[in-house]
Amino acid sequence: MKRLHCIVLLGLLVSGLSFSQSAKIRGVILDQNNNPIENVNIKASSGEGTASNENGFFELKIPSDTEVTVEFTHLGHERVVAKFNLKNGQELEYNPVMLEGVEQIAAVVINYNTRQSVEGVTTISPQTIRTIKGAQPGVENILKSLPDVNISNELSTQYSVRGGNFDENLVYVNEIEVYRPFLIRSGNQEGLSFVNTDLVQNVDFSAGGFQAKYGDKLSSVLDITYRNPVNFGIRTDLSLLGGSIAAETISKDGKFSGIAGVRYRDNSLILNNLETEGNVEPVFADAQTYLTYRFSDKFHLNFLGNISLNEYKFQPENRQTNFGTLQEPVALLVFYDGQEEDEYFTSFGAFKANYFVNEDLTLKIIGSAYHTTEQEYFDIFAQYRLGEVNTNIGDEDLGDVEFSEGIGSQLTHARNNLDALIINAEHRGDYRIDEESTVEWSVKYTHEDIRDRLVEYEIIDSAGFSIRPPNFSIPNEQPYEPFSGPLTAFENIRNTNAIKIDRLQAFAQYSKRTEWGDHDVFYNAGVRIHNWTVNVDDTDILNEEGVTSATQTVFSPRAQFAIKPNWDKDMLFRVAGGLYYQPPFYRELRDSSGVVQPNVKAQKSFHVVLGNEYSFEIWDRPFKLVTEAYYKGLTDVNPYTIENVRIRYRARNNAEAYAYGLSMRLNGEFVPGTESWFSFGYLKTEENIDNRGYISRPTDQRLKFGALFQDYVPNMPDLKMYLNLVYNTGVPGGSPSYADPYDFQIRLRDYRRADLGISLELVNPTKTYNKQWKKAFKELSIGFEIYNMFNNQNTITNTWVRDVYTQRQFAIPNFLTPRVFNVRLAAKF
Repeated sequence: MKRLHCIVLLGLLVSGLSFSQSAKIRGVILDQNNNPIENVNIKASSGEGTASNENGFFELKIPSDTEVTVEFTHLGHERVVAKFNLKNGQELEYNPVMLEGVEQIAAVVINYNTRQSVEGVTTISPQTIRTIKGAQPGVENILKSLPDVNISNELSTQYSVRGGNFDENLVYVNEIEVYRPFLIRSGNQEGLSFVNTDLVQNVDFSAGGFQAKYGDKLSSVLDITYRNPVNFGIRTDLSLLGGSIAAETISKDGKFSGIAGVRYRDNSLILNNLETEGNVEPVFADAQTYLTYRFSDKFHLNFLGNISLNEYKFQPENRQTNFGTLQEPVALLVFYDGQEEDEYFTSFGAFKANYFVNEDLTLKIIGSAYHTTEQEYFDIFAQYRLGEVNTNIGDEDLGDVEFSEGIGSQLTHARNNLDALIINAEHRGDYRIDEESTVEWSVKYTHEDIRDRLVEYEIIDSAGFSIRPPNFSIPNEQPYEPFSGPLTAFENIRNTNAIKIDRLQAFAQYSKRTEWGDHDVFYNAGVRIHNWTVNVDDTDILNEEGVTSATQTVFSPRAQFAIKPNWDKDMLFRVAGGLYYQPPFYRELRDSSGVVQPNVKAQKSFHVVLGNEYSFEIWDRPFKLVTEAYYKGLTDVNPYTIENVRIRYRARNNAEAYAYGLSMRLNGEFVPGTESWFSFGYLKTEENIDNRGYISRPTDQRLKFGALFQDYVPNMPDLKMYLNLVYNTGVPGGSPSYADPYDFQIRLRDYRRADLGISLELVNPTKTYNKQWKKAFKELSIGFEIYNMFNNQNTITNTWVRDVYTQRQFAIPNFLTPRVFNVRLAAKF
C-alpha cells in the first residue's frame, strides 16, 4: 500500500532532481589557463581516492553526514584542500583551479545539478553559447532550439515563451535586472543582445513556474552569471558581420579581478540580401565590464557597466514580392523615395555589495541606473502597383508584371523621441538555517522617469483618391454632392508624455531539502508584493477618464515541490505554480493612439507546471529526458498587436486568455564528448476580448521542433560541426489598421531554418605545439558558417495593400533573410 500511495502521488507531479544513494563529488580540474589537468591525485580523509582523467574530470564517493577533507595534488601545481559535509544521496559539482607556484585561490563550489532539477531550470554551457553562432549570435540563438521558446526572426534578440510576448521575460545578470530599448519596431534595428557571451560563466533559463525571488513577469527568467577571472587572458572573435574582443585579469593578491568586452556588429551582409533593395547602414557597438574588489573575506564590491549605441540608416529603393497561388500569381512592385534614421544610445551601471556575515548569513545591497535616449525618424514615400505575373516558362519576361490591377502610394512619417531613466535600489539577503533549509528575502525600490514624444502619420492614396480612416465623422456623398471636408491622414498619432512610476517590491521565500520515507524531497514556498504608482506629469492628450495618477498593489504566492523516489531508475518529479502578476511598464500604459492610461491593471496569470526528469545511459553515455506539461490562466489581459517586433497595446484590461502545452527535451552525448539535444513543443493560446469569444493570440505557436547537434571527424577531432535546426508552425499574421482582429485569423507560413557551422581548431588548449607561432595562442580556430542553409522564405509579418478596383486588401508577406555565408576567426591569448 505504501508503494501504491507513492505511485499515485507521483502521477500528479512532474520534473525534478537527481539524487543517488551515496554522497558524491564530481567536477573538472583546471589550471590557471582553464586547461584540464590529467592524473591529479585526489584523496579523502575517509580513505577514498581517485584521479582525474585526460579531460580533467573526476568523480569521488565520500561518506555522508560527516565532514570529509579532500586533498588535490599534482606535480608542478599548488595543493588544493577542501572540506565537505554532504547528506545521503547528495551530488555536488566542485571545480577547483590549481595554480603553478603561487598562492592557491579559493575554488568555486557550484551545485548546478541539484538547483537545476528542483527549480525546473535549464542550464546551458557557456562554451556551447560561444561555439554555436548564428545570424544573431548570443544566448538567444541557443534559446530558440528549446521547446518552449519561439524566435521567428533571426535578426531579433526578442523571444516569446509559452504564449507570452516579448515584454514578458525577465533578464538578470549577476542578480541585477537589465533592460532593452523601448522604440525598436523591427529586427533590422536591434543590433546586439545585452548579454556578452565572452563574459558568461553560467546561463540558467526557466520557462515558467519560477520562484518568488524572481521579478514580476508572466513568462520566463533568463539568469546570467558573469565570471570572476582566475588569470589574465584575451579572447577575440572576428567575422564578416563584425567582431568582439574581451580581456580578463586578476591582481597578484587576488583582491581585484575584472573582465571587459567590446563588440561591433554590421548587419549589411544580411540586410543587403532582403527583398527591399537600397542603401543600408546598420552599425551596432557596445562596451561592457564586470569588476570585483575583495576588501576582505567578508566584504566584496562588484560593478557591472554597459554602454551601447545602435545606429540604423536606410534608404529604400525598390521591392518586388511575388505571392498568390500557381493559378493566380500576383506581384507587389514598390518604388521608394526617402530615408529612415534611427539611433538608440543606452548606458547602464550597477554596484553590488556582498557582506558575508558568517557562513550562514549573506547580505547584499544593489544599486543600478539605466538611461536610454532613442530617436526614430523616417519619411518614406512608396509608390506601389499590384499586377499579374508572367508565368510562361522559357519566356524572357518570366516573373515580370504584365499589367497592373491596382496603383497607389503611401507616405509614412515619424519623429519619435524617448528619454527614459530607471533607478533601482535593492537589499537582498539569504540565511541558511541548517544544511537543508534556506531563507531568502529582498526589498527593492524603483523609480522610472520617462519622457516621450510621439509623432506618426500615414497617408494612403489609391488612384488619386486619398483613403480616410474608417472612423472619419464627416460624411462623403460623392459623386452626388461635392466633398468639402479636410484631407485627413489614414493614421495620425501625435502626443507628448512625461510620466513617473514609483515601485516598491519585496519577496520572502523558504527552501528545504528533506526525506519522506526512503525518498528525497525538496520544496520551496514564497510570496512577492508589488506596489506601484503612476503619475502623469505632462501630456498633450489626457485619457477619457481624466485620470493622472493611480496606485495599485498585488500579491504573488508561489511554490515548488520535487521528489526523487528511491527507485532503480533515476527519475525525478516536480510540480510548481502560483500567481504571477505583471504590473504595466511604460509601453503597456500607452494605448495605440499614444495616450497614457495610468489605471491599467497588472495582468494576472495562474501557473501550473508538472514535469518529469529521467536520467539514463545509452552506449555508456549519459542522457536526460525532461518533460513538462503546463497551464496558464490569464485575467485582466491587456490585448496587443505585433508589427514585426513592435508591440502596440490597447491599454485596456478587457480580455481573458489561457495557454497550455507540452514540452519535451532529450539531451546527452549523441557523439562522445559533445552535447546535443532534440526538442518538441506543443502550445495553444487563445484570448477572449470583450466577451466576443476566443481567438488565437498573436503568439499562438502550435508546434515546435528544435535540434542542436554537434559532431566532429573521428580521425580528426579538431574539425568540428554544429547544426542548429528550428521548425515552427505559423502564427496569426495580424490585421490591417482599424480592422477587427476577429476577421483576420489567417496564419503566416511555417518557419523553417537550418544554420550550419564548420570549424577547424588550429590550436587546441589540451595539446602542446613545437611551432613558435602556435605557442602564442591558447586557442585558435577558423570557421565557415551557412545561415538559412536551405534558403527557406520565412515571413515575419504581412503588409496590407488595398486594390483600388475591387477594394480587396492583400496580405503581402514580409520575408526574412535568405541564405547567407559567413567566415569566422576566433582566438584566445
